[in-house]
Order: sequence, then structure tokens, then C-alpha cells
Amino acid sequence: MDVLEHFKHVFEPELLNELREKSSYAEIKAGDTILDYGQIVRVMPVIVSGIVKVSRMDEEGREILLYFVNAKESCAMTFTCCMEQFPSEIKAVAEQDVEMLTIPIAVMDEWLMTYPTWKSFVMTTIRNRFNEMLHTIDQIAFQKLDERLINYLKLKASTSGSSLINLSHEQIATDMATSRVVISRLLKKMENDKLLLLYRNQIKLLSDFVQN
Repeated sequence: MDVLEHFKHVFEPELLNELREKSSYAEIKAGDTILDYGQIVRVMPVIVSGIVKVSRMDEEGREILLYFVNAKESCAMTFTCCMEQFPSEIKAVAEQDVEMLTIPIAVMDEWLMTYPTWKSFVMTTIRNRFNEMLHTIDQIAFQKLDERLINYLKLKASTSGSSLINLSHEQIATDMATSRVVISRLLKKMENDKLLLLYRNQIKLLSDFVQN
């Protein structure tokens, strides 16, 4: 199937034809890095299927999750770096197997002026990602760690469409910029409260957790 069929209700036919002619298709395996810190961004990715995790690193080398990019979305941070030719300040990793289109810089300005649906797509991407980053900042500033962990697990479940989350305690700690010991302690308490079940590198959210 033509991957651009996924976007036939997103972009006008003329833009779909341009995408078919000028974009490139790529497949990325889960766990592979799509964009790393300091890398010059030369193309803008548009996700066809799968999920991409976007993180940022502080001066001490600790990473924190900023947001996820889902199908028929793109990354606002990538877009701004791409347009200005700045080195990337974020890291993008395939959370699942990913199919994506890459858009060359040369056509992006022109498309903003020519195609209303492209301009809408870019502005919506920036607005949604900005709101997600504000939400992340609010959680760090105003929520206790156990509340942040609950929101994190709910987001993972919602993003993947499954109550079974395939993550180690170490991976969660990295995303939340804290220690594995703290995360393990909080998860064990949630298990004792019958909110979830812990397995090796897996967490099963129970109905009481979702309603919490």
C-alpha cells in the first residue's frame, strides 16, 4: 500500500504528489536512534506508523522525556532545528518499529507558502508539542514523583494502546531523570496497593490504576 494513503485526509492532492516525488521513505527498528544530540538536522521526519520518544539531556548528562511523536505527526524541535540548521538539542529514538517520510529542507519554506494543509500541519505540530512540554514542566515543578510516575505510565499505556508496558525500572528512571531504586520502590508500593503487577521488564496496569 502507498504510505501516503495515510495522509490523504491530511494533505491536499497536490501536496501528496509533491511528497511522493520529493520525500524519502525509511524504516527504523525499535530502539534505534533517529536523531542524536548535536546532529545537524537536514530533513524533517513525518511519522507514518510507530512511536518516537523525544528526550533532552541536562548539563550533568541526565535525560528526561519530553514527549512522544505518534503516527501522522512530526517533531516540533526537529522542525525548528531543521529550518535554522542548528545542531539538535534533543534525542529521538524509535519506541516501536517506525515507518517515516523525510522531507528535505529545500522545499519546506516553499510548502509553507504554497499549501495551506502543510502550514496547518506544521503549526499544529508546534502547538501540540509546546503544550506537551509545558505539561512536562508542570509535572516536574508541581507534582510529587509518585504522581509523575502514574501520569508517565498512563501516557505509555495510552500511546501504545496496551495496559502491558514493556519497560525496565532503569528505563523509566532514565525517562523521569531519577534513580532506579526510587522507581522500584514506588512501583512496588503500587503493586502492594493492587494498582499494577510487576514482571521482568514488564508492568501490567490493572483497572484500579486506570481509574486512579
